[in-house]
Amino acid sequence: MADLFAQAKKGKSYTAEDIEVLEGLEPVRRRPGMYIGGADEKALHHLVAEALDNAMDEAVAGHASRIGISLDAKGFVTVRDNGRGIPVDRHPKFPGASALEVVMTTLHSGGKFSQKAYQTSGGLHGVGVSVVNALCDELEVEIARDRVLWRQKYSRGKAQSKLQKIGPVNRRGTSLRFHPDAEIFGGAHFQPLALFHLARSKAFLFRGVEIHWSCDGTLLKKDGAIPSEAVFHFEGGLRDYLAGTLEDRACVTAEPFAGRADLPAKGGRVEWAVSWPVDGEDGFIHSYCNTIPTVLGGTHEAGLRTALLRGLRAYGDMTGKKRVGIVTSDDILQSAAILLSVFIPNPQFQGQTKEKLATVEAARWVDNVMKDHFDHWLSSDTAAGGRLVDFLIERAEERLRQNQARETFRKTATRKLRLPGKLSDCATRAAAGTELFLVEGDSAGGSAKQARNRETQAVLPLRGKILNVASASSEKLRANQELGDLAQALGCPPGKDFPAGALRYERVIIMTDADVDGAHIAALLMTFFYREMPGLIKGGHLYLAQPPLYRLAHGSKVVYARDDAHKDALLKKEFAPNAKVDASRFKGLGEMMPAQLKETTMDPRTRALLRVHLPDSHKPDEKADATITAELVEALMGRKPESRFQFIQERAEFAMDAVDI
Repeated sequence: MADLFAQAKKGKSYTAEDIEVLEGLEPVRRRPGMYIGGADEKALHHLVAEALDNAMDEAVAGHASRIGISLDAKGFVTVRDNGRGIPVDRHPKFPGASALEVVMTTLHSGGKFSQKAYQTSGGLHGVGVSVVNALCDELEVEIARDRVLWRQKYSRGKAQSKLQKIGPVNRRGTSLRFHPDAEIFGGAHFQPLALFHLARSKAFLFRGVEIHWSCDGTLLKKDGAIPSEAVFHFEGGLRDYLAGTLEDRACVTAEPFAGRADLPAKGGRVEWAVSWPVDGEDGFIHSYCNTIPTVLGGTHEAGLRTALLRGLRAYGDMTGKKRVGIVTSDDILQSAAILLSVFIPNPQFQGQTKEKLATVEAARWVDNVMKDHFDHWLSSDTAAGGRLVDFLIERAEERLRQNQARETFRKTATRKLRLPGKLSDCATRAAAGTELFLVEGDSAGGSAKQARNRETQAVLPLRGKILNVASASSEKLRANQELGDLAQALGCPPGKDFPAGALRYERVIIMTDADVDGAHIAALLMTFFYREMPGLIKGGHLYLAQPPLYRLAHGSKVVYARDDAHKDALLKKEFAPNAKVDASRFKGLGEMMPAQLKETTMDPRTRALLRVHLPDSHKPDEKADATITAELVEALMGRKPESRFQFIQERAEFAMDAVDI
């Protein structure tokens, strides 16, 4: 042991020379995930959010009324405002450097640490614009201040020129034009759809600002629903936002619970819009603090939750609704469509990406303010208030019935059906003519829910690649939540004795992306049904959807291709030889517009389905095929990786031919 220690000590020294000191913005480039959550496409859009947040802070503080965001063909984003402009005079603590250069190149610098320049702000840590600067290979900033225009260029966090005085100008404000560094983000690019929604949501959050959107038209060919230019200005604030989000969905009350009020904190205020769709599904809560999306919620959401529960129970008791006591905050929120925005000084977040508000006082502030307004709203229209209480009591009673059904299932062989929470069920209760679409993830699920026929089509989003039942133990199979939810949605427990009469849908349709990952997920699902519910396949209930991989467009003519071979065939058949056809590749079902998904994949009048067939081992002419199928499933999906390796080796020539094709 002593010899080993001596060898280790001799082979690896650890001295002062091994201690690195990262200066300037180098920590950001080394560890971008600490500042923007990663180096993927989502993090890339965080750069725009940081720049836009600074402009919004100027607007919220009352110094800016217009903000612009544009995306050009070269991948540059420009964010500009007509605010005060970043100071350009010399900084007292950094001789020889302007305040602008200090802000652009120094972490934790800015005017938002105190409340002298901003009472409330989204950029709190003083790292936003410097992080953008650090992670861009080109950045140009222009400052119009005191009727003089200034300009300076940067690259990867370092100034590439001195601050230049351009000349007189009859405007004011800050403009940032930047391009992400490929060394950090690889081949990721800004997506017009994401930036469009970001700009639009900011305008909803602060009704005093006008946001101008523009995008080079060549970037919009893949998504005609996004305009190349738009102006966002919403006097109705979150009320307008909620109305646009819900569109034509019927709600329990004709008018939403919406309003705004001051909070006890200096400069603090809260705005909200809440409604309860009649269908009781697809509830959501989108919350913000100082215009920053808090996707993980936080203390302001906790205050809203408490206020709604206290107000509802008090109103129910006052109007004689004795069962209101069984309603919980989850019953209220799960079916509600909620938008919540707070402005508070010095908010505390969990992490630099600010996804969760941690300011303890916010819960009490929001609770006290919203409780009074909710009481008044319920009492102002007793008929609507009564309908809401009855609706939520029904939701609570259904929850209790489901809990009882689970307990009954544990104790007896029979149970009452409990539907999984993410299932968007169809309105028709009889199985005849109904369909259940199994899709990958919430993004694809969201598109499918909008594209479906609510009367006959249900959607169940699954969380990525499900368990491979051919190689998993029985304990893992029983404990898997995704497979349990799937069985509950179908109304049939796994097992060889398939109760066809209990199946809740006539067709079960696997709808995955038209790529390798989608094919893998489809294979895992088919393996599950083959092993655990073979009766579903034998009864002709299992299908594969055929979503397109390409959209081919020339002029007004648009066709869709399933794969590369189909694309080549359509190019020859449907278009002239010299036609400049725009061929766009869908990244997945979640990237398709609901109208496109409906037309190509979900509408029975225009779609194509493949029915999954299972050979019957009891029929002489299919017995051999049934044996081959069983062996193939075991070889490809079973517990022996060597079987898969052998299968691939024996068919390597076929695989190469397929690639060449």
